[in-house]
Amino acid sequence: MVNPFQTVEFVARTSYGRLVAYLAVRSRDLTAAEDALGDAFRAALETWPRDGVPHKPEAWLLAVARRRLIDEARRARVRADAAPALWQLAEQAQADSERDAFPDDRLKLLFICAHPAIAAGARTPLMLQTVLGLDAVRIAGAFLVAPAAMGQRLVRAKAKIRDAAIAFAVPKPRELPARLDSVMEAIYAAYGTGWEDVAGTDPRRRGLAAEAIWLSRLLVGLMPEEPEARGLLALMLHCEARRGARRNPGGAYVPLLEQDVTLWSHSMVEEAEQELARAATHRSIGRYQLEAAIQSVHAQRAVTGRTDWQAVALLYEHLVALTPALGAQVSRAAALAQVSGPAAGLAALEAVAPELTVTYQPYWAVRAHLLARLDRRVEAQEAYTRAIGLSEDTHVRQFLVKELGSVSGSAAVLSNHILR
Repeated sequence: MVNPFQTVEFVARTSYGRLVAYLAVRSRDLTAAEDALGDAFRAALETWPRDGVPHKPEAWLLAVARRRLIDEARRARVRADAAPALWQLAEQAQADSERDAFPDDRLKLLFICAHPAIAAGARTPLMLQTVLGLDAVRIAGAFLVAPAAMGQRLVRAKAKIRDAAIAFAVPKPRELPARLDSVMEAIYAAYGTGWEDVAGTDPRRRGLAAEAIWLSRLLVGLMPEEPEARGLLALMLHCEARRGARRNPGGAYVPLLEQDVTLWSHSMVEEAEQELARAATHRSIGRYQLEAAIQSVHAQRAVTGRTDWQAVALLYEHLVALTPALGAQVSRAAALAQVSGPAAGLAALEAVAPELTVTYQPYWAVRAHLLARLDRRVEAQEAYTRAIGLSEDTHVRQFLVKELGSVSGSAAVLSNHILR
């Protein structure tokens, strides 16, 4: 017998974004679509244990949600012009159910959420919550802002969509390039969130990395002439190729330079290299191509047995010059330390604006490693302690605790753990 609660959890995890996208695109009201789908899940929890799980759970939820939308439109009478679209939704949902061809509108909704009328700083968080199912707390962590502030930003963005009556329609082809950066940022942020959950034990992030790669493939198919779309796919494939090597058999964190290259997925590396090569033919370099190129250099260790740190450092120089994101600055400092020594890396770290580093764990981890290499043990211990306090991953925290313990002994530790 199918467990109704497990089925609800599975559908919510795997299909929430797709269902919201489908409803929102057709009802033209994102908030109402989310509310209606929430009601449908609540109804499922009430009725499935009693009546059994329906043969097509997603279609059942969709049918309940669209009835909620229709009822709400009738009661409120504020969207008389939406009624025909809602009825069309009902008919189309029924037809889709009968054909067993469930629609997928997530990529479409990503581009809708990148509408220029929505504040630039809210577009990507809106996509992460609405389409990819991340909660405000995790989104806030990804953007290094307070959860309350992120929550307010999301509420304002949804109100803007509703009040400005932003058209829920696929942008015209000529409008896609202007929205592409926000869409790619959301996909990469989703991948980063899933990438952190190496073992796939967090139900909120399970399958998110694979979904981000899948969306990226769709994006390349939609816009094959956009080199950055290919660069993003190449970057994620390179990172994903190493998933099996990032923990040892006991579950302990394994830094990049200590990973067993035979555990890397060589088919993914090969695909990543092909995408990167195709992107390069356009001769228009961007952030994602540069990041993918850095990972490509690391991937060469599987062939040559060594890492070309000069190449890595040079690529980070270009990346920071193009987009001086905090993560890129810290990784550049780590690469510089490999080329020119820990003092050079530490100098690069100390050039980062202090107010940006307060809660950024990788900064303190790299700083601790470099201080340890310089035999500045007291400062290294302080930095390790801070990094440990900021670590959310138990295995990374255990790794840092071990490194902290080694400060009094050999300081020959590697600062590569943030380089993927």
